[in-house]
Order: sequence, then C-alpha cells, then structure tokens
Amino acid sequence: MDLSTRLESALAGAVLLGQRSPAGAEAVPQRLAAALGHATMSGGARIRPTILLSVALACGDDRPALSDAAAVALELIHCASLVHDDLPAFDNADLRRGKPSVHRAYGEPLAILAGDSLIVLAFEVLARAGTVAPDRALRLVLALAQRTGMPGGICAGQGWESEPTVNLAAYHRAKTGALFVAATQLGAISAGQEPEPWEELGARIGEAFQVADDLKDALLTAEETGKPAGQDAAHGRPNAVALMGVQGAVRHLKDILGGAIASIPSCPGEARLAGLVRAYAEKMTPVDLGAQATSRVAAAK
Repeated sequence: MDLSTRLESALAGAVLLGQRSPAGAEAVPQRLAAALGHATMSGGARIRPTILLSVALACGDDRPALSDAAAVALELIHCASLVHDDLPAFDNADLRRGKPSVHRAYGEPLAILAGDSLIVLAFEVLARAGTVAPDRALRLVLALAQRTGMPGGICAGQGWESEPTVNLAAYHRAKTGALFVAATQLGAISAGQEPEPWEELGARIGEAFQVADDLKDALLTAEETGKPAGQDAAHGRPNAVALMGVQGAVRHLKDILGGAIASIPSCPGEARLAGLVRAYAEKMTPVDLGAQATSRVAAAK
C-alpha cells in the first residue's frame, strides 16, 4: 500500500469516529458532522503526515498502527488550524483548497465547533492507539500538544499576529514550523527512536514551507493557490517577501532546503527520505517562480 492510500484510509476511519454515534447513544448533530468531513476530506496535499510516515519508515516503522494514528492526529490538528485561520476573526477567507471555507459553508458557530472537535479527535485517535505501545503513545501525545498550543505551537504562531512588534523568526517557527517539527519527531517516536535528532529537519522544512507560502501569496492568484491571495499585504502580516524582496526570498528558500537535506539523521531509510525532501523542494520552489515575479512586476509598470 502506498503512503497516500494508507494515510487516506486511516484518516477516513478517524473522521467517521468523530461523526458517528456509538451504538445505543443519541443521534449526533448532522451539520456539525458534515462540517468535520468538509474540513478534512476535501483535498489537501497531506504534506505533514506524509513526512511523518516517511520518517517512521526510514526508522523501521515497527508499529505501523501507531505511526498511522500519529499521522492522522497531526493532519487533524492541521485541518483544525485551517478552519480557525479562515474565520472572520483571523483571515476571513472564503476559500480553502479551492472550495468554500468551513465558516462559509456551515456558518461561523459550526466552524468554531468543528475546529475544536478536530483538535479533541486528534488526541482521541492517539489515545485509542496507545495500547499498541503505551510508552510511545504518551510521548506522541506530549510532543503533539507542545507543537499545538502555547508557548511554542501553532496557537503561539497565530498569537504573534496580535503583537505590536513581531519577531519574524519566532512567528514562522511557531505558526508553520511547529507542525513540521511535529511531523519529523512524531515519525521518529512512532518507530521507537529519539525525537531530538529530527528537530532540525522539521524546523528547516517548516521554514522553507513558510517562505514558499509567502512567495505564493505575493505572486500567485487565488485560482492558482486555491485560497485567497495577497493576504499578507492585506492584513499587514510579517512575511519573507516584505522583508527580503522576491528574489531574496527565493534565494533564502533554496538555502533552507539545501540545509534540510543535509540535516537528515543517519537511519536505514536515509537515502529514500532525502529523495522525498528533494521532491517536496521541487514542489515548493517552482523553477519559474522568479521569472513569474519579474514578468508581473514588469507588467505592472
């Protein structure tokens, strides 16, 4: 079974767990159940859980049920963060993955409840899988919690946007990097390995992803990205393009990705994992991105 099939199957099972009532229990609110499916099963690259499973495989993947649960939990947290990010209180985005955002499709109250429910479901998935290897499961719960809340998780990243002065490195490290660090570290923990050597790889991939996202937000259209464009400038958010310029951000992105590949710890699947990172590097850094920037600037003059 390839990683995509493996992940989608595990994710679908977890979402059904959150949507269906246990035997003999009362009925569940159907619109909230539908909102959970809309938030999780309407596409997405699944980059973070794929990295997690790839690290687990590189380390031996001797407890695949546990690594599947970790990958699903990570994706549920990510999806929850997107639901909340799109709310009127934050980005007020109408689109996500080319479709109406959850609050546009189901209303703001159900979007808040859907995001909250996905966070809780993530930890339920890990708890249910804990019987496979309880010691590893507890470490997974702790690691995921640390990368989700305060002071160093994605909640902290969102919080930086309300500060009068923003530390760009800390902002990116928390808002985007946290779940990539979680991906590499949870993959290692799932396979019985120590997570610390994997932190640098996750941090570098996260930093690269954020810079790439800043570039796409500045250069591409909503049709090209599947979500509103120009949001950094519209909301006055700190970003790499504003700080370094387009060409500087592109150079910085390439430097980060080179360091990411070099940081992969020694493991049985090191070569395969390096190939995966290179593939993501190509996706994150379209070769014509710099050319697009030049041509659009010229056209605007």
